[in-house]
Amino acid sequence: MEDFKQRYIAARKAVIAQDLQRLNPMQRQAAMTTEGPLLLLAGAGSGKTTVLIQRVYNLLTYGRGSDSDEVPVWATEEDLQFLESFPARPTEEDVRRARHLCAVDVPRPWEIIAITFTNKAAGELKDRLAARLGPDANDIWASTFHSACVRILRRDIDRLGFDKDFTIYDTDDSKRVIKDVLKEKHLDEKTYPPRSVLAAISHSKDQYESIEDFAKRAEAANDWRMKDYARIYAAYEKRLRTANALDFDDIIFHTVTLLQQEPEVLDYYQRKFRYVLVDEYQDTNHLQYLLTSLLAGGYQNLCVVGDDDQSIYRFRGANIENILNFEEQYPKARTIRLEQNYRSTQNILDAANAVIRNNQGRKGKTLWTDNGGGDVVTIKTTFNESDEANYVAGDILMGVNRGRSFRDTAVLYRMNAQSNQLEYAMKRNGIPYKVVGGMKFFDRAEVKDMLAYLCVLNNPLDDLRLRRVINNPPRGIGATTLDKVGALAESQGASLYEIIRNADLFPELKSAASKLLKFADLIDGLRREGTELALPEFYDAVCDQTGYVRALEEKNDMESRGRIENVQELKSNILGFLEQDPEDATLSGFLNEIALYTDLDSVEGSDDCVTLMTIHSAKGLEFPVVYVVGMEEGIFPGSSAQYDQEELEEERRLCYVAMTRAKEKLILTNCRQRMLYGRTSSNRASRFLDEIPEENMRWESKPEPRFGGMEHDSTFGGDRYEEGWGGASARTGGSWSSGGVHSYRAPAHAAQRPLQSLQKNAAPAATLLQLQQGDMVEHTAFGKGMVLSVRPMGGDALVEVAFDNVGKKKLMLKSAGAHMRKL
Repeated sequence: MEDFKQRYIAARKAVIAQDLQRLNPMQRQAAMTTEGPLLLLAGAGSGKTTVLIQRVYNLLTYGRGSDSDEVPVWATEEDLQFLESFPARPTEEDVRRARHLCAVDVPRPWEIIAITFTNKAAGELKDRLAARLGPDANDIWASTFHSACVRILRRDIDRLGFDKDFTIYDTDDSKRVIKDVLKEKHLDEKTYPPRSVLAAISHSKDQYESIEDFAKRAEAANDWRMKDYARIYAAYEKRLRTANALDFDDIIFHTVTLLQQEPEVLDYYQRKFRYVLVDEYQDTNHLQYLLTSLLAGGYQNLCVVGDDDQSIYRFRGANIENILNFEEQYPKARTIRLEQNYRSTQNILDAANAVIRNNQGRKGKTLWTDNGGGDVVTIKTTFNESDEANYVAGDILMGVNRGRSFRDTAVLYRMNAQSNQLEYAMKRNGIPYKVVGGMKFFDRAEVKDMLAYLCVLNNPLDDLRLRRVINNPPRGIGATTLDKVGALAESQGASLYEIIRNADLFPELKSAASKLLKFADLIDGLRREGTELALPEFYDAVCDQTGYVRALEEKNDMESRGRIENVQELKSNILGFLEQDPEDATLSGFLNEIALYTDLDSVEGSDDCVTLMTIHSAKGLEFPVVYVVGMEEGIFPGSSAQYDQEELEEERRLCYVAMTRAKEKLILTNCRQRMLYGRTSSNRASRFLDEIPEENMRWESKPEPRFGGMEHDSTFGGDRYEEGWGGASARTGGSWSSGGVHSYRAPAHAAQRPLQSLQKNAAPAATLLQLQQGDMVEHTAFGKGMVLSVRPMGGDALVEVAFDNVGKKKLMLKSAGAHMRKL
């Protein structure tokens, strides 16, 4: 009997493994390990999403069959022989019988929850699950932390004293509330910057600290500023309660509170979720750790996927200890390393492995690939940020001339401010580009206005949004009237809207009562229509009856027309939301979707243009060609990291993330001097560059050590480099985020050298290509074209060319001349 059992278990695992044969051995082991705590250390480009998909498929097909010692009591010798002789190419009947014989306690789809960090990642997970599993995938909880928590709170938040139709406040909303509190308490915004106050509140919530505990901590520290923060925090929370609103931190904070304080709710979800999967676990904060532990507390079937080497959100509260200490928290946990990389070439991986190996706080793994060695990493040293940007632009054009598309390329930088010169170089060279992290659609004033109307119509208790729209467009309801309404609301313990609806009952509002009541009638009427109209038609009614679009039309200027287009574009989002066939296809559901929208979700990959973004924004993306600019001490790593080992290791992990975005070609650049935030500094090359093995890189114009560590370079684009060519050196304080740049002080005698001695070896000015209207030209990237116009601009000229393949382009002639010839 024992022999039968062991043979059956082995045969069952072999059949399941055959069904997962597309996975590599470690991926397959991960997909087949279903029971108990599991830590998947998934290196960059190791196919972790594929593993998650196949793991869920395994669960819904075979249950715990691949990870169980149980044998069905009804199994026969014939069944065993069938499994042991299972063919390599089974028939449909063979597959059905095998699944029946191998399945053990198969969960239902809604008993699995898979949590990701972005809506984009959650959407990809849903799509790929649907492609693998069919309609069953729709019942799996595949969502972000915040989306999952909103879903839980919509069901039971009334147990905490909130209404179920609560509003979600974004960062700007929270800032406005803080500003109102500061005004109410006669506190100066310069002394109490709203962003700093919110950061302190957010940190407190992340630690799952009550307002009372926050106040006690401030009292114990005898810190007058923290004591005031505690007062502001209390008033802030009171306003959110009154408005029936939650900020982003509250979404998880209140979910944890609900689960901890309501045993019935906790038991419901612990029974419901037999399997809990969490992606990007290295980026979880303390609250997310608590939430995960609570949800998985029933069956203990918790699978966390992450890479400690890619933990780069410490500044947001991410705690790398969550993944480093997972095996201590769950002593029975199993750990599987996914080290085969499917993205990059071996030279790129060897360089990245060598850099990250210098970190102490890591689990340890080494990425490898079957993709071949590929090109070595290029390191380019330029004189300043302008030369750096021109080098990047020129190299991109050379790549396009050799057959690449612009969309193949990404330029990554440590700080948004570094995009300035890069954008200038792209424009001068006619290179199409997009900047991730610029002005976003949902940040535009007119879009926020329309969303504010929708929020008020969904939740009239939302005082913050009501203040935004009550006199927008103008209705003769001024700030003085609103202050009176606010004072009455405070004294009556009511919302602004409740006072407005009864304005004729308050003598203080006698002069404005008719206008206030007219506004209340507008809102009440639209709310009634909202119960009868479909969401798109309801939005049309809101645009019309509020008079918002009509007010823009009356201005009749270019800016207003653009704003009207944005108001209309919001309807596209509503239609797109409904096309997804969401579970909650209501106004409330749409507002939840928008409130949880993230920057990365807006990145489109279809446009043929170069992508410019910070390294943080590039997390999870990949490109054939990647440039990482600003690889200098004081820039990357930042100046403050030189005195903080934990921060230095975070910066090194960020470098590792940047390097592993590249599939085929990786270029790292640094400057001898750089102007940033109006200051020029002379910087040493980043220590991360020195950590790359020589056999894996080619360093062009490498500086040579001189003057006790100061680098010296003999050439920059053919010009002779002389000591002291560092410009005005300035030492600044603070971290990278506050604009601080580490500087290197040049020798005193160099600083005294006359300017003329620096100019004598300058290269002669480039001769402009002589062009006139009607000339035919050929560009290395854009092909042949005809000159439409030439307009002199100082020592340069703006030339417009109609290219045969790409249409009209405007180019600065000095930059374009190196890539264009006259036919």
